[in-house]
Amino acid sequence: MLPIESGDMSPPPSPLILTQDELKKIAAYKAVEFVQSGMVLGLGTGSTAKHAVDRIADLLHQGKLMNIIGIPTSKKTHQQAVSLGIPLSDLDTHPIVDLAIDGADEVDSNLNLVKGRGGSLLREKMIESACKKFIVIVDESKLVPHVGASGAMPVEVVPFCWKFTQDRLQSLFDYAGCVAKLRSNNGGEDGEIFVTDNGNYIVDLFFKKDVGDLKIASDAILRLAGVVEHGMFLDMATTVIVAGELGITIKNK
Repeated sequence: MLPIESGDMSPPPSPLILTQDELKKIAAYKAVEFVQSGMVLGLGTGSTAKHAVDRIADLLHQGKLMNIIGIPTSKKTHQQAVSLGIPLSDLDTHPIVDLAIDGADEVDSNLNLVKGRGGSLLREKMIESACKKFIVIVDESKLVPHVGASGAMPVEVVPFCWKFTQDRLQSLFDYAGCVAKLRSNNGGEDGEIFVTDNGNYIVDLFFKKDVGDLKIASDAILRLAGVVEHGMFLDMATTVIVAGELGITIKNK
């Protein structure tokens, strides 16, 4: 048996473990491969979509993409795109969007999404419902067995009598053990109320059980006066790109 020298006692190198943000970046860069010159693009909001917007700007500056027009889904993304020199427009001028790239808070097995935990669900849904293709980029932690499994399902409501609307939303999903909470900036009970880019509030719905038929749930929410929009994006994603420790998985509708 060979003697072991003292300098050889270190453990073997551990396999490379990617952080959640690195996984998000991988998914975002893969999605940008679908972007072509001359496209009108929906620019998503959030930590994952931010990587995609950065990448689009890089390719524009390198001359690998040209004549791109972006439509941002939030004031924050608008500021990011302006700072990066991405030409911008809106749905009034470009009512048909070639491609949108955005993240999601949850993705179920049918590619239904929960979005809006960052607060931008209304503009995201307006723009992404006008898209020919909608690519969703997530890391594998966002995959869920059913909508609402990992946390809040946001609903944007008008400020007028918000508590009345919140109570009606909670009653609507009593059967799923729903708890409805008005969103605050610090997450606490006494925090300053979170206000969306549109001047509205968000009521977060927390479910203890599966809500069942999502289209029935969607219709019931939208029938309530005082509700502006909800964070279930049903049958909207055309492609979901999932980044995991073992690589990229692409799921198509």
